[in-house]
Amino acid sequence: YSPTMTLARALSENNELRNIYEEDRIIRNLVDSARKVEGIARHASTHAAGVVISRESLTRYVPLQGGSKVDGQTSVMTQFSMGDIARIGLLKMDFLGLANLTILGKAKEIISRNHGIDIDLHRIPMDDAGTFELLSAGETTGVFQLEGVGMRRYIKELKPTTFSDIAAMVALYRPGPMEHIPTFIKNKAKHGLEPIHYPHPALSRILEETYGVIVYQDQVLLIVQALAGYSLGQADIFRKAMGKKIAEVMKKERRRFIEGARKKGFSTDIATQVFNLIEPFAGYAFNKAHSVSYALIAYQTAYLKANYPAEYITAFLIIHADQPEKVASAVTECRRLGISILPPDINRSQVSFSIEKDGAAPAIRFGLSAIKNVGPGAVEPMVAERSKNGEFQSIEDLCRRCDLRGINRRVVESLIKAGAFDSLGSRAALLSNVNRIIALAQREQRLRESGQSTMFDLWGEKTSVPMSSLDLGTTDDVPMKEKLAWEKELTGVYLSEHPFSAVAGELSAETTMVGQIDVELVGKTVDIVGMVGSVRQLFTREGKPFASVALEDLSGQVEIMVWPKVFAETTELWQEGNILEVNGKVRMREDRVQLSCEEVRSYQPSEETEEKVEVAAVAEEEVAPPPAEVEQAVPETKPKETPMEKRRLVISLSQTSDAEKDKASLYRIKEILQSFPGHDEVNLRVTNGNKITHLRFFDIFADYCPELHARLVEVVGEEGLKLEKK
Repeated sequence: YSPTMTLARALSENNELRNIYEEDRIIRNLVDSARKVEGIARHASTHAAGVVISRESLTRYVPLQGGSKVDGQTSVMTQFSMGDIARIGLLKMDFLGLANLTILGKAKEIISRNHGIDIDLHRIPMDDAGTFELLSAGETTGVFQLEGVGMRRYIKELKPTTFSDIAAMVALYRPGPMEHIPTFIKNKAKHGLEPIHYPHPALSRILEETYGVIVYQDQVLLIVQALAGYSLGQADIFRKAMGKKIAEVMKKERRRFIEGARKKGFSTDIATQVFNLIEPFAGYAFNKAHSVSYALIAYQTAYLKANYPAEYITAFLIIHADQPEKVASAVTECRRLGISILPPDINRSQVSFSIEKDGAAPAIRFGLSAIKNVGPGAVEPMVAERSKNGEFQSIEDLCRRCDLRGINRRVVESLIKAGAFDSLGSRAALLSNVNRIIALAQREQRLRESGQSTMFDLWGEKTSVPMSSLDLGTTDDVPMKEKLAWEKELTGVYLSEHPFSAVAGELSAETTMVGQIDVELVGKTVDIVGMVGSVRQLFTREGKPFASVALEDLSGQVEIMVWPKVFAETTELWQEGNILEVNGKVRMREDRVQLSCEEVRSYQPSEETEEKVEVAAVAEEEVAPPPAEVEQAVPETKPKETPMEKRRLVISLSQTSDAEKDKASLYRIKEILQSFPGHDEVNLRVTNGNKITHLRFFDIFADYCPELHARLVEVVGEEGLKLEKK
């Protein structure tokens, strides 16, 4: 698909479409009918943010008409397009809304409700250590302006320590200025250690804040003013003229600038050098006020994520509940941070996402209205009734107590399939009785509306009224695979467990996890194993089919580009749900990381791995003793004469039926290990019944010490640690 695609072009380029067009009379009639209306304007649409402003009544200058409804009221729109509006001399301004501002407001509400703290975002500390640690680690998923793959790499390299660092990165990360980011990072790293070189001392005061690199439009204006004697108004005219890149204009401005600089006592060489320095920036340098405004929102979102991660991500999910890709991204981030995601539950969930206590730690509960096909109006009466009179004891209790007039069959089926009614019965039994559930709810509603009473009403409220009973039968519950497919379709994520969980324990230590693929691997060839999440078939300019595939595992998702030659040979493998082993080269495209597929096959555990697992299952285990205290570990000989002992830390985990808890433990272990960098290799030993799987962290080496031992014991116990000599 592309905006320029036509039916005629699609028929000529797509063999599959052309074949069914020629063979199927109904399809041919449909396509021929569509071609007759193709290209005709379907409707008049309203600009998302454009507002037309006039000194007098708009009806004196432009015809108006009714537009779409805004807040329940019909809006007014012009009958002229925006181009014509400008040509007749009216002013059109765009007033843009920003979802991140709504997220910040919602996060403040949640923090106030959960912690009793009213945060004033304009008074938060601008030197918060946790915020800068989060940015320096590149943990910027959900952080305004800083979550792109490329930006994340630069932020990690920069390791910002001041707010002005963030503002400068916002300004530099755009075509043109981006090539100066490495210089900016290098100069910051040297700041305070080596003097920064300026073309002339007169520029030091102007460029000191940005480590000698021109970042903002404002700096261009100040440099022109300082060296050539321009007024700020003349300097802005100079900047705009330079931005047009017209050779004659630039030549004229160069002469004028050098002449002005010489009058102020600067040499021709210095003037020429400075002009050459500002020339590339004049057209595309960012306005500092704009950069600082964006950076402020970026800092505020990073501050809340660093200090109130569960509350911030809950707010993010509430605002983006109708965007499955963003929901999936946020859920992956929660799992990485060790925040549990609890499934929708009619007796626990609120209308939207909410926070619950999962033991001592906060967990995020999936909201009922976040389920596809289920709107707030359908579930608000249920949540209100539960809050007032307690949990629902059965599906009959739900039907008797709730006003379900806003619910149709599709809503009920979606709630059941997503698992929201699991506490009231099995999904299979409830689905096979949907009609009876709806009929019972309608009957109970009619009784309430008619005011009919029963003999039990004579005993007052203390006597419970026997409820109409639904015999749901003894239907076997649906297979887990089907449950997971429903959850993915209706919520955008897997909630009961991930289909890849069974495979994850069998992977060899050499396999790269999807979540590990980032800009640092660009240009390298990797092997990954993952499940096909979605497939989008596309066509080259020559009409050859290729595919963009989302491959996922427990650590995240990556886009796989399957080019025509490979796709033609392996088309049947690229089906949703298939577990594949892919070999390919990591590359960057439009600020995102992709894997260009070179080889692919259906994943099959190797016999060698299986044999190794069986042997390991009967191996005798030792418990790692706590390492000796530091003073006892000091060798008597000189350190330089003693070669470093190569050690391997083996951490043992038992896989349980609670996949979320297992993943949280794994993320916690990884977080602890990263806090103690060193030279010791780290392996995982995962036990599942009689089966033991060995995995190795290739990107983590630790320094096994008493503090690390104590931290890990809190997660896996004394018996879960063993230190080996390599």
